[in-house]
Amino acid sequence: MSTIRERNKELILRAASEEFADKGFAATKTSDIAAKAGLPKPNVYYYFKSKENLYREVLESIIEPILQASTPFNADGVPSEVLSGYIRSKIRISRDLPFASKVFASEIMHGAPHLSPEQVEQLNAQARHNIECIQTWIDRGLIAPLDPNHLMFSIWAATQTYADFDWQISVVTGKTKLDEEDYEAAAQTIIRLVLKGCEADR
Repeated sequence: MSTIRERNKELILRAASEEFADKGFAATKTSDIAAKAGLPKPNVYYYFKSKENLYREVLESIIEPILQASTPFNADGVPSEVLSGYIRSKIRISRDLPFASKVFASEIMHGAPHLSPEQVEQLNAQARHNIECIQTWIDRGLIAPLDPNHLMFSIWAATQTYADFDWQISVVTGKTKLDEEDYEAAAQTIIRLVLKGCEADR
């Protein structure tokens, strides 16, 4: 039973991510989520109680990987290794969770009305920690004296664009879906740009 339960929840969560990404929270209907998941509508309420709870679960499904992506950040770490690992993790999130990423981006653009105060603090604490690590590297002369805030913003923009602006990327590349080689090329390109830009002044 637990296997069926987890499978059904995963089907609903995946369908909800797509529907919320496509239509937004207000315009999404639970009946459409159920239809996309291939399950009866009551199942949505059985597992998630309400559309609001389901939306928050979609947000949680992307917040956890975002927080985990920062695991390599520490002041004693090698900047090139930490930044490379972080960029690759962020690219993987865009590749593996594109719809949840769009939902998260929309939530942020609307002022994060559905994020709990705890989630907001978690995300802010993570960003502060990463920025403090970068500042420590700058102070020690390990990387160039860049603005650490804008370095983080640039990495976020460069990596998340592969999920949030996939339509534009598809039009430009002529591909309906990027493959593993595309994502690897993206990671290598962003890593090269960031590491070259962060090289300490001689």
